[in-house]
Parts: sequence; structure tokens; C-alpha cells
Amino acid sequence: MAATGSLPLTQYPTYSKPPTSQKPHKKPLFSLPKQTFPLIFSFPIHRSLNYPTKPPRFLPLCDSLQDNIVQNIENPKKLLLPNAHSRQILSPESAPRIFIQDPPWISALFWKGLYKMTNQTVKIEHKEIEKRKYNLLRRRQVKEETEAWEKMVEEYRELEREMCEKKLAPNLPYVKGLFLGWFEPLREAIAKEQKVQKGKNKKLRAAYAPHIELLPADKLAVIVMHKMMGLVMGAEEDGYVQVVQAAVHIGVAIEQEVRIHSFLEKTKNYQRKQIVDEVQGASKEKEILRKRVNSLIRRRRLTEVQKLVKNEEIKPWGRDAQAKLGSRLLELLTETAYVQPPIDQSGDSPLDVRPAFRHKFKTISRGPGQKIKKRYGVIECDPLIRSGLDKSAKHMMIPYVPMLVPPKKWKGYDKGGYLFLPSYVMRTHGSRKQQEALKGVNVKNMRKVFEALDTLGSTKWRVNNKVLAVVESIWASGGNIAGLVDRNDIPIPEKPYSEDSTEIQEWKWSVRKANKVNRERHSQRCDTELKLSVARKMENEEGFYYPHNLDFRGRAYPMHPHLNHLSSDLCRGVLEFAEGRPLGRSGLHWLKIHLANLYSGGVEKLSHDGRLAFVDNHLDEIFDSAENPINGNRWWLTAEDPFQCLAACMNLSEALKSTSPHSMISYLPIHQDGSCNGLQHYAALGRDNLEAAAVNLVAGEKPADVYSEIAVRVHNIMKRDSNKDPVTNPNALLAKLLIDQVDRKLVKQTVMTSVYGVTFVGAREQIKRRLEEKGHITDDRLLFSAACYTAKVTLAALGELFQAARNIMGWLGDCAKVIASENQPVRWTTPLGLPVVQPYYKSERHLIRTTLQVLALQREGNSVEVRKQRTAFPPNFVHSLDGSHMMMTAVACRDAGLYFAGVHDSFWTHACDVEKMNQILREKFVELYSMPVLENLLESFETSYPTLVFPPLPERGNFDLREVLKSPYFFN
Repeated sequence: MAATGSLPLTQYPTYSKPPTSQKPHKKPLFSLPKQTFPLIFSFPIHRSLNYPTKPPRFLPLCDSLQDNIVQNIENPKKLLLPNAHSRQILSPESAPRIFIQDPPWISALFWKGLYKMTNQTVKIEHKEIEKRKYNLLRRRQVKEETEAWEKMVEEYRELEREMCEKKLAPNLPYVKGLFLGWFEPLREAIAKEQKVQKGKNKKLRAAYAPHIELLPADKLAVIVMHKMMGLVMGAEEDGYVQVVQAAVHIGVAIEQEVRIHSFLEKTKNYQRKQIVDEVQGASKEKEILRKRVNSLIRRRRLTEVQKLVKNEEIKPWGRDAQAKLGSRLLELLTETAYVQPPIDQSGDSPLDVRPAFRHKFKTISRGPGQKIKKRYGVIECDPLIRSGLDKSAKHMMIPYVPMLVPPKKWKGYDKGGYLFLPSYVMRTHGSRKQQEALKGVNVKNMRKVFEALDTLGSTKWRVNNKVLAVVESIWASGGNIAGLVDRNDIPIPEKPYSEDSTEIQEWKWSVRKANKVNRERHSQRCDTELKLSVARKMENEEGFYYPHNLDFRGRAYPMHPHLNHLSSDLCRGVLEFAEGRPLGRSGLHWLKIHLANLYSGGVEKLSHDGRLAFVDNHLDEIFDSAENPINGNRWWLTAEDPFQCLAACMNLSEALKSTSPHSMISYLPIHQDGSCNGLQHYAALGRDNLEAAAVNLVAGEKPADVYSEIAVRVHNIMKRDSNKDPVTNPNALLAKLLIDQVDRKLVKQTVMTSVYGVTFVGAREQIKRRLEEKGHITDDRLLFSAACYTAKVTLAALGELFQAARNIMGWLGDCAKVIASENQPVRWTTPLGLPVVQPYYKSERHLIRTTLQVLALQREGNSVEVRKQRTAFPPNFVHSLDGSHMMMTAVACRDAGLYFAGVHDSFWTHACDVEKMNQILREKFVELYSMPVLENLLESFETSYPTLVFPPLPERGNFDLREVLKSPYFFN
């Protein structure tokens, strides 16, 4: 379609004969020699106008489907737009212009085609912009993974140069000041050690010599300092770390960096000393390989690069080599690192320069509450180091930070996750049998598992800056509210002047208790600082991703350890989805229910209508919390999950105050949590109607609360005991003391973990902590006795209510005992095809001599731990089932176009999609337990161990699983 509406009056287009391939319109609208309708002119024509002797040639009318319109759109210079729905019909010979009005459909088709082509152009441009943005983020991600230590080294070099030039120590955060003081002496010591070892005869070289040469001395120094201080920060004990732990930790970090460093040397051709192969000794084949690799790198074809250098990878060092290298570097650190207290302004006192770390031997119990003690070599840090460490933890090197681009898709045991950092699909913790099982399984059998991990990893997150600002304000003010730890230690009691032995003993107890509390606070402060440092690092990013992998049971976890959605209320409060969706009517409904759930305090046990009413009755408090969280009424602080509650208050307030609440874009993840999920899985396995109803597998007017049910039973048992004679029944006095303290919270954790194999000792410690929180019992001995009695009664009440679950747990344990008695680990395959091997073997001590001390390394032996194999199997099996349910739900939500995040028994999506996710997770639960799960397990045992005799399956009930589809409080 050609038109000249945009041409000046003096310009005329010329037309050639249309190509024969272009067919004219079936019914031409006009033909000058045979004019069938009057012409409508857009301007007056003089009456004396003579028509040309030769009739003008008219082009056939072109519609938007013809090829030439596409050509014109692609070449705007040739495009002539119509004006006022008119077309100029011209002959090459005639000067006058004749305008004929187009029928309306012609212009409509033209504009439709123009819009379509413009829209396609915009889409192409948008894709190009997105591609460029992705490439930029990918390059940043590669640098983050490969150059983190290099950046640290350069920073200390720069600080050293600045210090030399200005002849003045820079004003640095506490930990960086320490590192700067240690950096040069440690670097010099390592460089000297490298030189000494290189100059020795090969036979006289130390065992660590081949590995200490693989990185520059300055990089080794930075790794050793950061890793050692990281261990000190996370140490549960008072300022010391076991040598074997520190040595292996440092060795592993160095091996990992050597691999990355080596890869970069081979691929990017850095102009630095070759660390794996000397250039001079490289063969002609290697030079060809290097050129090919560099060519691919320039074209950013990293996948092909990785294939090329795969055969060039360094073989794993092994624990011995890691420990020997780590020990020598630790020894150099203890010899070169010093601290000095602040100088007395009077100048009278002598300088007090002392070692920052000391190597010594300490007698330590093997575990909490255990009487067996052993003598271990430890690295102890000076109290000066710990005193300021928690305030500057944010300056520590944090590995495996969230990714700026989606993770690599999982395709094998070590193929997926981070781009360069070592990533494994399962955390096997050195279990050879589990690694062999994973590497031996066909990749096709693991397809569903890989898909689920990829789905979890593709969820894009961002920092909720409003909530983060509130956290920062509270933290700067000293913490101690909203679940944040107090930033100050409690004072240590002074020794009494009295010589009374009872008073002295009480003072010792109080000092021990104060030290324990302060150690815990220090550890929590460091943890909070690390979480906040990651949040600060990511707060200006448009979004980020969490690569996921599995534990050996098949539960999925983010690989980044600090700021993630599996963590505390603080982390969950400052994280939100990076992509928002309109609330919609159902979304507003679920946002209110979500807020009520987070407020908790019994509100979460109301019906949905009751929760909605609770929120509607507290709208003033919600608006105040959103608008003035720090200086207002601070209603949000009374919630059980305060920071998540605050985020929900802000989201709901924004929606209700907008002109169209239902169209407001919400980024908040809405949770749907299982009701005592472990017992739900046991109820589905046992098909017991009573147990199914107790954990909401059956529809009810309001949610059934198994914790309250157990609390009532515990209360009844204690009431009976309190009426007994204290002389014949010592528990009578304890029952009278405790009867008014029994509530849902006291028993909740024990009930929750009972299905996961909690022992009596574990239950006692859980209940003891709850009784401590209540504060009614202050005497430690009485507190211990009360906790023992309450734990015993709680476990008895559980046995009464969940008999079918107990029978299945017993059957699973008996099967495990039969297998383990033959010195075999219990192994099974999850419904999604993941092979699981229980890693409980008796460890063997392996002694190695290092420059620091003789280290006893623990490694997996050949004999299984029969008791551990038996007791751990029931909870591990149920964990593998809840992991399967979560992964099945994740893939189905992805296929339905939903955003999804999962935390074992808590599933998250946008508010508008909660109803759809609720439907999917119920369908997947029914699908999972419609399989003969226990029958398949028994069959696999009998196939794997044909000579063994297993007990028959326990009896089960007749509960109809399809009832779950109608239960509103199954997950709620």
C-alpha cells in the first residue's frame, strides 16, 4: 500500500508496473476507463481540467498481508504514511493530483500491521537489552566467584602502600586493622617457606611442599587469616578451635582456590606466574590447547572451555594433604600474628605485645552433656580478638553468596549450581557409599530431582529495603528487641568476700552461667552481622538467586548459608520475591490470613474467618506499624515472627490505602505450612482415621491442634500424679509444681520432633529450655528434675495418641536393625528416584604427623553403627518423603506458571496464587501416598538382601486419602 500524504506538494512518486507475482485485488475498487462510482475529491478541481490522453496506471490496492508492507516497515525511509484516510492516484505524466478516499478497512489493516511489526521490533529490542543485561550480570558473577580472594589481596596491598606513603596507619574497622597488621609478616613467612621448600632436594621436601607453591604467598596469607577468624567467630567454645578442624578447613579452602586459579591461568592467560605447569615445559599440544581456550574465552563460550580443560583438572588432594598444608600455615600464623592493647596515654606502662593465637592442648568433652573427655590440640585466640570481632564480622570474606544470574541447571553429581565454585548435588560429608550411589545412578532416573532443584534455584529474590532499614535502626540501637540478640554482654558477678563454701559455690555457678550466656550472645551477634552484611551487599541488586542442593535424605537447602529463606525471622523478613503480581481478590484474602499466622499467639489456630476478623479488628495497629515502625505503638513487636509480621503490615497497609487494592502489585511471599507435618506423613502411611483427623488430613470447621491435645493429656496425667502421696511417689511434688505451667508451647517442640526420633535426653533439654524461659523455677537442680519428669509424661501422652505412627516407626527401626546386623548400611530409593544411603559408620582414627602436632583424622570405617542405623532410619525415611512431596509440588507449580519457594513443610508463593498452590500441594500429597510406599520399601529390602528375613508390614487403617483434597487446614 503506497501513499504520499507525507510528501511535499512538489514531489511525486513514480511507480513501476507491479510484479506479475502480485495478484491484484479480486474486485478492483476502481478503473478509470470504466468508472463505476463517482470520485470523491479532497480538494476542488478546476472545471477546465483535461484528462490525460493516456489513462493513468493505478497500482492494485495493497493490504497489510502483502510482502511489500513488511519491506517498507523494515526500511522506514521508503515508508509513506497515509494522511486523513486519503490516497493519491498518479500517473507518471500528469501533474495534477487526484485524491480518492480509502474504505475504512484499508487503513485499519495498515495500522494493525504497523502495530504488529512495531511490537515485534520492540520485543526484539527488549530481548537484546535483557541479553546484554544478563551478560553483564554473568560477568560480575564470574568475577565474584573467581576473583574474591584476589580482591582481598589487592585491598591489603593498597592499604600497605597508603600506610607507607602517609606514614600513618589508616583508620580501619577492627578486624581489618588486625588483618593489615598480620598480612605482611605472614606473607613474608609463607614466601620464605615456599623458597626453602623449592630449594630442597625432592626427597627432603616436606609433604606439603608441592601444594604450598601452587598459590602466591599473599593470597595464601589472606585465606589463612580469613578462614581462621571465621572459625573463631563461629566457635561455640570460648575463643578456641581444634587444630584438626582448622587445618582441614584451611586446606580445603586453598585447594578450592588452586582449582579456580589454575582454571583461570589456563583460560584467561593472565600475565602472572604459572601455578600448575611451567610455560617453558609446556608441550606443543598444550600450546595449541591454550590458544583454542583463549579464543573461546574471548567469545564467552565457557561451556566449551570447561570441556577442553576437563582433562587438565588437578586430582583431589585428600584429607592428609589438606591437613598437613593447613597445619604448617597455622603454625606460621601463630608465629607472626600479634596483638597489642590500646596504649596507655600516660606512657608509663610498658608495651604489651602478645601473640594473637597460641597452640596448646586442652581437655574437652566429646559432646554436650557427655562425661568422657579427651585431650585435643587447639588454637586459642587472645581475648582482645574476640572482644571486637562481633562488631566487624561484616568485613569477613563470605563464600557462596547469592547469585546474580540463575544457577547452572543440574545435570550430574558435580554439574550444576554455581558457575565456578565447587558445587555438588548432595552434601555427603565424605560418605563414600553415598557418593558411589549417586555417581552410579542413571542421570535419567534423577531427572525429577534435578528439575525440582532447578525450579527452586530459578526463583528470583530481592531485599525488602523498608524492613532492612528498620532492622538496621534497631541493631544500631543495641538490639535486644524483635528477636535480635543484645549487643552487650551481661556483667560477670564479683567474687563474694565471704568464706562460706555455699556462697562460693553459688558464685562459681553464676559465673559459669554468665560466661555461657555471653558466649552464646557473641556467637549470635557474629551470626547477625554476617546476615546483615549479605543483605547490605545485595540491597541494591535488582534480584538474586539461591542455588539449591540436597542433604543425604533428599531435603533441599540453599547453598548460601547466611541470608536465606530457611533461616530466622530476620532473614525471612528482609527477603521478598523480585517479581511482583497483582493481589487480586483472593490475594488480599490470603495476605490477611498470612499476617494473622505470623502474629500467632493462638490466632493461627482460629478458623480462616476468625483470622480475617482478627486482622480487620487490628487495622489501626497495622497501619501504625507500617507507617511508624520504630516510634509508633510498635504492635508488630508483639508478634511471634515480628519482622515477617512487619513486612506483611507494610504490604497490607499499602494495598488497603491504594485506590485499587486488588490491582496492587505484591512481592511478599505467602506461606502455607503443614500441621505437624511429620505426623501428617505417618498418618498417611498408617491410614489411621483418628491420627489423620488430629493432624488436619480431614476437613474441619477450624484447624485441629495436636500440640494443644498433647498438652491437655500431659496436664491430666500430672493432675493424677499430684493427688498421690509424695512419700510413695516422688513425682507428686514435681506434678504440683508444674501443673500450672503446662501449655501448648511447653510440649510443642517435643511433639514436633517425636516423629523424627527425639530421644528422652533431647526431649528433656527441649522442655528444660521452655521452663527456663518461663522463669518460675530458678534452682538448677530442681529445674533438671522437673524437665526429666515433664519429658517422660509428654512422651507417654504421645504414645497414647499416635499408636499407628509408633507401630510404623517400630517396623522401620526393626528392618534397619536386621540390615545393620549384617554390617550393611540401610539404603533406599525415594519416590523421585534419589538413592539414599545412611552414612553411619564407625569412624577410624588415622594419625598423621604435621609440623604443628600429630593429628588424628577421622575417616569412614568399614563397620556400620548398628544402633545409629536403627534409630535414625525412621526419621530419615520420613524426611525423604517430605522432601519428595516438596519437590513434586515445586515442579507442578512451575508447570502451572507459579513462583515457588519451599522450606521442607512450608511452601511459598504470591498471594494471588495461594489457592492454586494449595490445590497442587494437596494433589501431590495424595499422588505420593497413592503409591504403595511401604510395600515398595519392603520389596526393595527383600531384593537387596534376599537372605535376610524382615518383619511383616504393620496393620493399617482405612482412611480415604482423597479427604485431604477437601481439608482447608491440611496446609494453612
